[in-house]
Amino acid sequence: MILAGDIGGTNTRLAITDRDSQGRIRIVREHTFSSQEHPALHLICQEFLQGGSERAEAACFGVAGPVHQNRCVATNLEWVVDGPQLVQELQIPRVRVLNDLEANAYGIACLESTDIDVVRAGQPGVVGHAVVISPGTGFGQAGMFWDGSRYTPVPTEGGHSDFGPQTPLQFELAQYLVHRHGRVSWERVVSGPGLLNIYRFLRDTGRGDQPEGFDSISDAHLPRAISEAALQGRSALCERALDLFLELMGAEAGNMALKYFARGGIWLGGGIVVKLRQRLKGTPHFVRGLLNKGRMREEIEKMPVRILINDKTALLGAASQAFELRDSG
Repeated sequence: MILAGDIGGTNTRLAITDRDSQGRIRIVREHTFSSQEHPALHLICQEFLQGGSERAEAACFGVAGPVHQNRCVATNLEWVVDGPQLVQELQIPRVRVLNDLEANAYGIACLESTDIDVVRAGQPGVVGHAVVISPGTGFGQAGMFWDGSRYTPVPTEGGHSDFGPQTPLQFELAQYLVHRHGRVSWERVVSGPGLLNIYRFLRDTGRGDQPEGFDSISDAHLPRAISEAALQGRSALCERALDLFLELMGAEAGNMALKYFARGGIWLGGGIVVKLRQRLKGTPHFVRGLLNKGRMREEIEKMPVRILINDKTALLGAASQAFELRDSG
């Protein structure tokens, strides 16, 4: 049995996994915990493992943050996830720590066609490097290097790179956020908190009226309230905020695609994308941001864009690497 984990700033999802007769990864048991309500990962793992009779032979955790020498200081969570330390704390022989988007990228190879939704088909029959982005509590990004036969994920911290506004409204948004934060990264605008930043900018600059009852909603729950009000057509302000969010997500997806020359495609992951996928596909905002690349527009148009609708992709990716870790030892 293998222990796999997907560790985010909001939630920690753990799973016991196995392989079926055809070698496909099968989730035997899983549970989601609140990351903020626990002081350390090993305590969550101990609680989870006590709930069953399985004994893990290896473990792998995808963590939202930079990983160096099998150790990660989480970005939006006050945790240090250390592989060798977890070996001692959990009494599991082998533990690997990955960046969460690296785990997502590994998980793509584990998916079925029903786990994927196509936004743009791109040029058929073309293979090459790819990228995956995932807005959540932060804004994860990873490359996928194509060596001619398989993909090797390349973890990045690109979500913390400088936000690049392109329109008068976006420049105004950047100036608004600079006054509050001193520096503006892509994560400040393309994430759950980023949607809240966009909403407040539009509200504070007189571009819409705040919906009734929003004053009583905490910051932690406002992004969901904004997206729900927008999707249900209950607030013009929330709709405008969501559409600008999608345009900016498209812009940075296109940036990533150009940096990796991602002829193999652009993958969009995370719970936020799945919840917004009908609006993402049914309105022009994401695609407008994606294709606004001047002379490189034609190259971007050739690249397929797909949504990872299986919310267990990162878990499956972490599990796949834990199986490799176990089998290599």
